[in-house]
Amino acid sequence: MRREFLFLPGPQRDTVKIALRGRDVLSDPMINQGTAFTHEERAALGITGLLPGGVMSMEEQIRRVYKQYQSEPTNLAKYTYLNSMRDRNEFLFYRLLTDHIEEMMPIIYTPTIGEAIQEYSHWFHRPRGIYLDIDNPELIESSLLQDRTPAEDIELIVVTDSEGILGIGDQGVGGVAITIGKLSVYVAAAGVHPHHVLPVVLDTGTDNLDLLSDPAYLGVQHPRVRGEEYDEFINKFVKAVKKLFPNAMLHWEDFAAGNATRILNRYRDEICSFNDDIQGTASVVVAAILSAIRSSGTKICEQQIVINGAGSAGIGIANQLVNVMMTEGISEKEARSKFWGLSSRGLLVEDGVLRDFQAPFARSREEVSGWDVENPRKITLAEVVENTQPTILIGTSAQAGAFTEKIVKKMAEKVERPIIMPLSNPTTKAEATPEDLINWTDGRALIATGSPFNPVEYKSTTFHIAQANNALVFPGIGLGVIVCKAEKVSDNMIAAASSAVANAVTDRRLGASLLPPINHLRSISAQVAIAVVEAAKAEGLARKEVPSPIEEVYKNTWKPIYPKVEVVDSL
Repeated sequence: MRREFLFLPGPQRDTVKIALRGRDVLSDPMINQGTAFTHEERAALGITGLLPGGVMSMEEQIRRVYKQYQSEPTNLAKYTYLNSMRDRNEFLFYRLLTDHIEEMMPIIYTPTIGEAIQEYSHWFHRPRGIYLDIDNPELIESSLLQDRTPAEDIELIVVTDSEGILGIGDQGVGGVAITIGKLSVYVAAAGVHPHHVLPVVLDTGTDNLDLLSDPAYLGVQHPRVRGEEYDEFINKFVKAVKKLFPNAMLHWEDFAAGNATRILNRYRDEICSFNDDIQGTASVVVAAILSAIRSSGTKICEQQIVINGAGSAGIGIANQLVNVMMTEGISEKEARSKFWGLSSRGLLVEDGVLRDFQAPFARSREEVSGWDVENPRKITLAEVVENTQPTILIGTSAQAGAFTEKIVKKMAEKVERPIIMPLSNPTTKAEATPEDLINWTDGRALIATGSPFNPVEYKSTTFHIAQANNALVFPGIGLGVIVCKAEKVSDNMIAAASSAVANAVTDRRLGASLLPPINHLRSISAQVAIAVVEAAKAEGLARKEVPSPIEEVYKNTWKPIYPKVEVVDSL
């Protein structure tokens, strides 16, 4: 594909060489600076008369667009406004987002993006990303090359098949919006260059009958394809990515539980890839646990951990915790013995119904034979807590209220600082509310949640509730991989990210949050990236020599500042 513009990095400010002219300049959001173009630049680019006469600085533009943003009446309207701004001017969009990251994160990503995805076919106006469908697998390579960015410049790809979107499930082709939202966070939080990313949706059909019966639905019009044909489609996609984008990290996003772990395990050693729902969730939860353990004065290998919701996310957390425990000197077998996982069928037991990834955490029937339970074939959460005396209780079940007062008080009887993490999203599906957990434990619980919750006042202390937001880890992981061109994303690199986030917490007072605040994302992402680079170097996974990780991370952190314009005839 012929280059129409080219970014050249500079010590303080980049330069962009532009070979386009006229309205083509204003139509490309990556080079359009709107009213910030000087009169000289307008003349050279052939856009004099296509803009109002006034010239505004980026700061003046930001004040104007932020005021417009604030005037939007609903969160969905705000999302639409920001989406339209990104389609006009990416620098301005990312500057606004970076300046107001804590305020706007829930708008450009979860939970508001869920509303937008459900209505995708009705508000669709400008396509972003690459759409690949299972009915035309022969078009995978040619379609991937249609993006405006040359293949050699792509450093990060986020891909979804849209079957497990947030808490709303199968959303068909509309899931492309989740990949766009995820990449927006990579750019705003870690400074990944927006011209070096690619969102992709794998349209394998949908089992959402509302979509299939909607005449406006834009995806392929049939139920989801599964089995061998699905696997072959995924395989062709991975081979194409490996061939066309050898420097890119592949980020798997919102695949259903039945496919997510299987696909990650199948390809993680073949191509540099990462699943945020599994590894990102695990990393930020481990960070919160490391932080909590420091507050409780114990070691991680001393914990007894119950995971209610042992799906791909829950088992991902368990696997990462096993890896961290082993660094403290215990064996893998001993580490796994610290976990008790429950699915919708109750406690995972070896003779029960199990998915492959659950099997390593299943308990033998002999271990539970002496328990007093109502139904040995479906041992409940309350019965597990009663018999195991856990120190950590994790919820990834999407079962609202699963952590009852009786269960929590039973746990707190034997544990001075119980660590309790109701992680299910959205708020309505949380296993318990922080306010209840604090009341039931007399303020002793150490809490992290999946959704944001307001601080809780209890006995003259303000308890700030940590949100285990994956945005604290995945942007930095991506930046670190890009900086050192890692061959793969290893467990040790994920663990390094967890430690970096936990180390960023310095306030250990009663009521302090277990995790750093979202408004420090740029700094946190840089710390995570540095830790990831160092871990990759230690394992021999860095394909690029990085003498100074701090310097390289700083150099590779893109900033939303208008570049200097150099007008050229061709590139």
